[in-house]
Amino acid sequence: MPNTTTNLVLKKPKTESSIRKVWIPKTLAYILRKWKTTQDEFKDFLGQDYYDYNLVLTFPNGRPVEHRIIGKDFDNLRKEAGLPDVVFHSLRHSSTTYKLKLNHGDLKATQGDTGHSQVNMITDVYAHILDEDRKINAQKFETAFYAKHDLRKVSPPEKENDELADLVAKLQQSPELVQILSAMLGKQTISK
Repeated sequence: MPNTTTNLVLKKPKTESSIRKVWIPKTLAYILRKWKTTQDEFKDFLGQDYYDYNLVLTFPNGRPVEHRIIGKDFDNLRKEAGLPDVVFHSLRHSSTTYKLKLNHGDLKATQGDTGHSQVNMITDVYAHILDEDRKINAQKFETAFYAKHDLRKVSPPEKENDELADLVAKLQQSPELVQILSAMLGKQTISK
């Protein structure tokens, strides 16, 4: 722009995985369509004075919006809403966290939206979210398997069954008996 010293450079994303399809909620799609209609109206009105870079976030004349302006507007909205002091990038973390919660830890689906090239990037940063779900799973397991019977009162037998101990002792003393039993068990298995 004339009479300015700031240059805004538009460039391709740094990795191939940054160019991706992201599924968005229907409500957001409607908002973006309405914004696109408004952009088209400005484009028609301004004609050649419209800077068309095929961007979503623009000024009315099509010029790109710098990240610090977005950050400032976000900060104003955050303060008005009484939300905690976070930066715009925190929305990325919130989005990832909620997606993991809503899809029950589906790492691959979440990775597709975040653009991380490795799943372990998500597990390293968001492990605490998955740990919370694991705690809930343990509680569900408790309810499903242990709620009907209080196994905390179950204890192992104090002494071995004397009949079983006698049988084991006899088998140890008589290799012929072991062979006979093995043969009988083998026939029984084959006849079934």
